[in-house]
Amino acid sequence: METILKLNRITKFYGRIRALNEVGFVVPRGAIFGVLGPNGSGKTTLLGIVMGVLRSNSGDFNWFDLPPTHLQRQQIGCLLETPNFYHYLSGKRNLEIVAQIRQRGHADIDAVLDLVRLTERKDSKFNTYSLGMKQRLAIASCLLGNPSVLVFDEPTNGLDPAGIAEIRSLIRRLAEEGKTIILASHLLDEVEKVCTHVAILQRGNLLTAGRVSEKLVNEEFVEAGSEDLTQLSQIMSAFPGLKETKKMDGHLEFHFQDDTPRLSEINLFCYQKGIILNHLLLRKRSLESKFIELTKSESN
Repeated sequence: METILKLNRITKFYGRIRALNEVGFVVPRGAIFGVLGPNGSGKTTLLGIVMGVLRSNSGDFNWFDLPPTHLQRQQIGCLLETPNFYHYLSGKRNLEIVAQIRQRGHADIDAVLDLVRLTERKDSKFNTYSLGMKQRLAIASCLLGNPSVLVFDEPTNGLDPAGIAEIRSLIRRLAEEGKTIILASHLLDEVEKVCTHVAILQRGNLLTAGRVSEKLVNEEFVEAGSEDLTQLSQIMSAFPGLKETKKMDGHLEFHFQDDTPRLSEINLFCYQKGIILNHLLLRKRSLESKFIELTKSESN
C-alpha cells in the first residue's frame, strides 16, 4: 500500500521537557489515521512538525516518499486552529478571502460548500452559524485547491453532540471521496467510530500504531471462580491457548491467545481435573479500559 506520510524517530524538546520521544509510524493512502492520546501527549506538536510549523530536534519525515518542501505542504489541507473568519461576512465571502490569501482561486468554492453541506447557508453571515457549521466552514477552507491529504487537530473539540456527529459524518464522506485524513484526538470514541488506523501517544512516547481493528479491539476474556483459586489457576495453566491469568477480587480472569473457548469446554476441563466452578462468565473488555491500561502502563 502506498505511503502518504512516514515519520522516523521524531524527537522534540521544549527546554528540558521532551514533548516527543523518537516517534515513528506510517500513514497509508486512503486511511483515516487518528493520533490518539490524552492532553499533553504530544499530538499537536507532532502535527505542527509534519506541517512545517515547528521543527523537531531530531528525526525526519517524508510526505509521498519525498522530503518535505514548502510547495508540497501547500498541497495538503490543514486545520491546526480555527481560521479567523469575519463574523459579519457570509460563509462564501469568507472562503473567497481565504482562497485569495492562499492563492487557490475561486473556482471550487461552490463545490467545497456543497461537500460540507453549507450551500443553503452560503450567503448567511458567519455569526449566524452554529458551532458545527463554523467548523464545517473551517474544513471547507482546507478543501480549497482539492488537496488529497487533510490534517486536522481535534476537529470536534468544543462541539455539542449534534456538531460532533456532523463533523464525524463529514470526515467519513471526505474519506469516501478518496482523501487521506490525519486527525489528532483525545477522544477514544472518536477514533473508534471514525478512524481506520491509530497511533497512541502518552507523554511523547508512541505506545502502539496500526489498524484500529487490531490495536483497539474488544477483547473477550473468561471470568471464573471456585473454592480454591490457587488450585484453579494451576489447573487452567494447562488449558490450550491460555495467554494470561489475572487474579481479581474473588475470581480469576483468563485471557486466550486466539479465539476464546466455549464456556462449556472450560467447565468440562475443570470438572475432569476435580475443580467445581462456582462462577463462570464470558466478558468483553471495553476499548476504554484497554486504552487506560495502555496509557497507565507507560506512566508507571
